Amino acid sequence: MDRKWTMHPRDGYVRIDNPGGRQLGLAPDSRVSILTVDGLAFKDFLGTGELVPYEDWRLSYEERAQDLARRLGVEDIAGLMLYSAHQLIPARGPRAAVFGGTYDGKPYEESGAAPWDLTDQQRTFLLRDKVRHVLIMGLESTEAAVRWNNKLQALAEGDGFGIPANNSTDPRHGADSSAEYKGQTGEDISKWANGIGLSASFDPEVVREFGEIGAKEYRALGIATALSPQIDLSTEPRWMRFADTFGEHTQMAIDMAKAYCDGFQTTEGAPEGWGRDSVNTMVKHFPGGGMGEAGRDAHYAYGKYAVYPGKNFAEHLRPFTEGAFALDGPTGKASAVMPYYTISHGMDVKNGEDVGNSFSKYLIQDLLREKLGYDGVVCTDWGITHDEGRTEEEFAGKCWGVEGLTEAERHLKALEAGVDQFGGNNDVAPVLEAYRMACEKYGEEAALARFRRSAYRLLLNIFRTGLFENPYLELEESLGAVGCPEFKEKGYLSQLKSVTMLKNRAGTLPLREGVKVYVPTRHIRSYLSFMSTPTGEQTVVPAGRAAAGGYFQVVDTPEEADAALCFIASPISVGYDPEDRRAGGSGYVPITLQYRPYQAVYAREHSLAGGDPLEDFTDRGYRGKWNTAANEEDLDLVIETKKRMGDRPVVVVVTLKNPMVMAELEPWADALLVDYGVSPQAVLDVVSGRYDPTGLLPIQMPADMRTVEEQEEDAAFDMTCYRDGEGHVYDFGYGLNFEGVIEDERTKRYVK
Repeated sequence: MDRKWTMHPRDGYVRIDNPGGRQLGLAPDSRVSILTVDGLAFKDFLGTGELVPYEDWRLSYEERAQDLARRLGVEDIAGLMLYSAHQLIPARGPRAAVFGGTYDGKPYEESGAAPWDLTDQQRTFLLRDKVRHVLIMGLESTEAAVRWNNKLQALAEGDGFGIPANNSTDPRHGADSSAEYKGQTGEDISKWANGIGLSASFDPEVVREFGEIGAKEYRALGIATALSPQIDLSTEPRWMRFADTFGEHTQMAIDMAKAYCDGFQTTEGAPEGWGRDSVNTMVKHFPGGGMGEAGRDAHYAYGKYAVYPGKNFAEHLRPFTEGAFALDGPTGKASAVMPYYTISHGMDVKNGEDVGNSFSKYLIQDLLREKLGYDGVVCTDWGITHDEGRTEEEFAGKCWGVEGLTEAERHLKALEAGVDQFGGNNDVAPVLEAYRMACEKYGEEAALARFRRSAYRLLLNIFRTGLFENPYLELEESLGAVGCPEFKEKGYLSQLKSVTMLKNRAGTLPLREGVKVYVPTRHIRSYLSFMSTPTGEQTVVPAGRAAAGGYFQVVDTPEEADAALCFIASPISVGYDPEDRRAGGSGYVPITLQYRPYQAVYAREHSLAGGDPLEDFTDRGYRGKWNTAANEEDLDLVIETKKRMGDRPVVVVVTLKNPMVMAELEPWADALLVDYGVSPQAVLDVVSGRYDPTGLLPIQMPADMRTVEEQEEDAAFDMTCYRDGEGHVYDFGYGLNFEGVIEDERTKRYVK
């Protein structure tokens, strides 16, 4: 039959066009040949000269995934079950020492490698361990991403069944991408408000637009899976991951989850909504991670327990059941789910097991799979099969509740619970050992069938996003998409919409452009970072100082200034102190949301949950103990500035990571703005009046620490809120514009 398809050499790959059909891509020296059937081109992955179902792009995604899952051997399936540790492109600098990466056995700086060359470790885990799910963290540039992707995909194409790599990322669109678990981005991607900042817009359409644009940029970087959105209800105000959520309002979280997943997953005009513009979403963290006891986080042994004193377990499921699993768009549901590290204390009503969520057969198999009917991929959070650290605060494995099992036994237990994939594991050996144990326990036929169920789910997400047809990128197209002016403009608008004005005494704002402003320097004491290492003392020149030069005349002292701009952050503290442990205490201290020294007089006397192999006690209570914010001097900075400014206005801008006690701070501010990690330009556009603020508080601001201690970790909107000197209450839905308190259709739509 006459050939209808045409071949076009491109930069780094060969493109094949099928008229009215799928576009294909092959490496220039690929072992894969082209089959011509009915005049159309198909990849002959198996090299048989015959078209088999998984190679036939005319069939449904389900048929193709079923066919390939039946063909795979155990080693290939085990590789599909792996999700790589964080990858740096290129692997250089201080972070390479943490995350690894060599080139022909040498560090990047000594190797002569190009930024987009594959590391030795990447080649090994792709070819030896059959890894096909790769987590990208650092990227030098869009060009590095494109060329690295094409090299990786060429290597995958030439191996075994030709299964392409499904690359993924944690959120990388935030204006502040410095958090360790997000990584730092070098590509020129558009910058948007973060989760809680998007919620401050009170507008799901902003989130949907972000999803649509974010998907275009991700696909242009070779990323087909987003490890997001984070749809935990953040009912515990002290949780360190509060800012990445959509807040504690259930209906808002539902609406935002739908908009996010629909935006990312939908390819317009494609069958069932899936296609080359689609990005799989992995919603997290099932069944909710926003209720860690006393606000402690489960990345660490000291924060492993989630508690439900208000008996609101079912409420925390709703963003999943009514949001991510019930999309308005044609893809129907989020394609993957990530359980959190936490032990959902006392929630296993069937087996009575207090184990990490991914190890709980009740939570994953009985509840998520059977009762809720979710049949997509379940992927563990990163590192849950690895051993825990030597101390409670060490950043290491997170095998909560199964610390006594071997690594292979942990893999088996998660598989028995219904998990498909293991985050942060490049090594196939423990998965194969788990399979061997499953054969002994259940028989080989049952064990193989179980592995193939997971293979089908994992392959389905790769087929749906068109990676089997063409996983390659064209550099010029990617450069034109990533961070294009339109995308940047819309991202910046989302930042503007998130900035929330809480106070504007006597019309302090807007400040007239060109006036003299003073921007003081901050000082922060050392504290435990995300990686649980001391940060060391820091003197910080706010980024807002340099940015203010584009609006005002920046001066060196308050005495010279017409107004002061104080850029500070919400209180920083950690709920565990190794010094307390070394002094004979338990190590547990309060997380404080105020700057000044705080004593937990009103904390519960005994913890609701506890227990760890590292501890000879189970009571994690901290009543009567003290803590002080590492950035206490932010408050001193504002007070001293106000005293020196006298009657001249002091504008305070707080970057809000968590709700905070405003009683110490607010009286010293003439105008008070909060942002959620946006660029200083977005804040200054509000300060100068270029943008009339529209942001609304998506959270409650507590009146004091007593209401924080007495609220229940799993209950929403159960704090007494702060009332300022102007008589305004800093509650959910409150915000000012230059005319006064904002009341519009948004505040009517979302009420407590």
